[in-house]
Amino acid sequence: MALWCSAPRACRGSSVTFAALALIGLLGLVSGLMIGCIGIGGVILVPALVFLAGIPIKISIPAAMAAYILSGFVATAVFARNKSIHWSMALWLCAGATPTAFAGAWAVSVVNPRLLEVTLGLLTFGSGVNSLRTHKIAEDGHTVSSITLLAVGAIVGFLSSVSGTGGPLVLVPILISMMLPVLVSVGLSQAIQLPIAIAATVGNVIYGEFDWTLAGVLAVALTAGSWYGAKLAHSLPRATLRKIVSIVLVIVGTFILGSVGWHFTH
Repeated sequence: MALWCSAPRACRGSSVTFAALALIGLLGLVSGLMIGCIGIGGVILVPALVFLAGIPIKISIPAAMAAYILSGFVATAVFARNKSIHWSMALWLCAGATPTAFAGAWAVSVVNPRLLEVTLGLLTFGSGVNSLRTHKIAEDGHTVSSITLLAVGAIVGFLSSVSGTGGPLVLVPILISMMLPVLVSVGLSQAIQLPIAIAATVGNVIYGEFDWTLAGVLAVALTAGSWYGAKLAHSLPRATLRKIVSIVLVIVGTFILGSVGWHFTH
């Protein structure tokens, strides 16, 4: 039985249960904590909303994307205050991500989600393994060309919008595989959330179904978690943070690929 009513007209006059609010708030808090600290957490939010709260995926993705606007702003502010965002790189990434995020909102209904999940799973798993095998990465002096950043931003914008993961899940493994320092990668992933979330939300309001109440609950919970997670990221030793990110990438990649395999066999 679904805890959340996904048909506002049919549920008019009824109230949302405390259990639904508590569960969704907890999911948002945990996801936000992971996003703020290691840039990876959006991957658990949409599946949890679908399978634990019983909310249809076409309602979950737009609500999650809208919630990332506020949480992304707060996490970006914390990283910016600690001078952990390379703005020259962030601007090129955002320029590439914004138009494709809007396109991704439209593509949710036409692109085969299994193909996207396989691509995302392989990228995430491979990046985590590669990072664990790489023993030393310099903490500064890394430069990436503007064209490369623009292309990476375009890919991240589309995949994030289609999957409802917000940006960090897709961007962090790509940047890690390009040998950028982990804090730089996580900082850039926070900044890219904003244009992706805004563009995708505009597209979702136009093309899809949108639940403002669900988006509001998620926004509050995600923001609280992201704020603390961003603080935590700057208190951990760089080597420890990098190892945590790498291990989580491997676990998440395995989970995504295992989920796809399960759907193919059932």
